[in-house]
Amino acid sequence: MKIIVFSSLLLLVCSVSADQTETEMLRELTASLAVLKEQISFDQGEGNTGPFNTQTTLTFKHVVTNIGNAYNPHTGMFTAPVRGAYHFEWHIYGHGDIRTGAYLFRNGDYIFSAYEHPTSGGVSGSNGASLLLEVGDQVYVRLWDNTRVYDNQNHHNTFSGHLIFTM
Repeated sequence: MKIIVFSSLLLLVCSVSADQTETEMLRELTASLAVLKEQISFDQGEGNTGPFNTQTTLTFKHVVTNIGNAYNPHTGMFTAPVRGAYHFEWHIYGHGDIRTGAYLFRNGDYIFSAYEHPTSGGVSGSNGASLLLEVGDQVYVRLWDNTRVYDNQNHHNTFSGHLIFTM
C-alpha cells in the first residue's frame, strides 16, 4: 500500500507547474493524500489500518461467501437487493495502545458501534444489528476517527450479513 501512495504522490509532484508556489503545492499534496487515505482498505497482508483524522469506510477483501453479490469488496458497501429484515455483525481487532472502534451505518446514518481500548496486547470489539432495509439501501462499516484496526492472514476483522426474511 505504501508504494501506491508514494507513486501517486510522485505523480502529483511531477505535475506541479513552475508557476505554483510551495504553499499551493503543499495544499494540493495534502488534499490528494486525504483522498488516498479514504481509499486505503484491508488487504490480505499484515498490518494496521489507521489511525486517520476522519472516519474511513472499511473494505473487507477476504470475502468467504457473497451470494447474489450484494457486498462490494471494492467499496465496502452491502446493497440490499430486496426489501426485508437483515442481520449484520462486525468484529474488529486492535493491538498496542491505540484504541479500535468501528461504526455500522445505513445510508449514511449511524446505527451502532463496536469499541475497545487496549492497554497492551490485542483486543476485539463486536456488535450486531437487525435492520429493515428497502431495495438499494446500503450498509457499511466505518473506522472511527483516530482509531486503528490490525489484520493479518487470520482475518480478525469481519463484516457479515444475511437476509432473515423478505417483506
